[in-house]
Amino acid sequence: MTTAPIQIESTDEESMMLAVVRELVTEKVAPRAAEIDAAGEFPWDVKELFAQNDLLGIPIPAEFGGLGGTFLTYVKVVEEIAKACASSALIVAVQELGMLPIVIGGTDEQKRRFLPKIASGQHLVAYALTEVSSGSDALGSMKTRAERRGDAYVLNGQKIWITNGSVADVVCVFAVTDPAAGSRGVTAFVVEKGTPGFSVGNVEKKMGIRGSPTVELVFEDCEVPAANRLGEEGEGFKIAMKVLDKSRPGIAAQALGIAAGALEYATNYAKERIAFGKPIGQHQGIGFMLADMKTEVEAARLLLYEAARRCDAGAQDVTLWAALAKLKCGDVAMSVTTDAVQVLGGFGYSADYPVERMMRDAKITQIYEGTQQIQRLVIARSLVGRAKT
Repeated sequence: MTTAPIQIESTDEESMMLAVVRELVTEKVAPRAAEIDAAGEFPWDVKELFAQNDLLGIPIPAEFGGLGGTFLTYVKVVEEIAKACASSALIVAVQELGMLPIVIGGTDEQKRRFLPKIASGQHLVAYALTEVSSGSDALGSMKTRAERRGDAYVLNGQKIWITNGSVADVVCVFAVTDPAAGSRGVTAFVVEKGTPGFSVGNVEKKMGIRGSPTVELVFEDCEVPAANRLGEEGEGFKIAMKVLDKSRPGIAAQALGIAAGALEYATNYAKERIAFGKPIGQHQGIGFMLADMKTEVEAARLLLYEAARRCDAGAQDVTLWAALAKLKCGDVAMSVTTDAVQVLGGFGYSADYPVERMMRDAKITQIYEGTQQIQRLVIARSLVGRAKT
């Protein structure tokens, strides 16, 4: 099927929003980035800033309290924030990730109950899929159980690596309702903060994105109303796969922003730092590095925007393009930030300069929302098919 072209250049409305975002990032977010990283605490002030400027519900339909914006606009906003602070960009990205199961699998009643508070920022939301025994095989190896008891389900199990899980008001949780059905026996639920039997366990100490808490969630005889089930029993697999199609470009946008921010800082440094009588950027060794960095960033940006365009168009090959964008942008983030540290030399290795933080933040974009190896698997299968068993 041929996908109808959608404008990638910013519309007037989008341009105004991005101008506001750039101003907020320059004046409020960038000055806080190093402190957020050093403190390792969730930046509530930044969250409120984003909420006040309607950045937490961009893709949520207007009828449910959101802006009803395009997915392309959303990834551009994440990119702009990530240029200065990857942890702050995750506030927007994880809000989108967490609300997607409700948008995809929820009834109108569930959407009206949960989405307006998510869109306004009154409620933060998280997405709980991964477990100790899984990882890349998150659905096939799932152990968390949900047993039907009258008008409720009782959840027992643990989830790990849950971004913003300790600050979220609602969490979309995946659990097994039919153990005999494998991944097709997984069901999605909305679990609300304060539900008896639902608690936060271990808080991870991480290399990067330190301002975004990553935690273990524990469910011990946690009773969730059947009214909080998303879709029918066994539809969790379908919901999770559709979520990935739109969450992966969001992480790709974060990765792209990190790379773009590192490139900008390294370029400005190379213009000002003098060695052997001229700016180091005018020495071929450094100049060629910057040229390669710029090429990779722009190539990744075009790939990401095309993936976002296909999300907006409802293209049949969106799974492929989401994987392409995640793979390219994550790898570019890692390579460009590593080179940015090299451009700055000893200063790049110092925490007094932001490229050190950007390099640490970049690594996770090659791991979460599906490792780079999983992205290659998705892409390869789209080309040659899946092996028969």
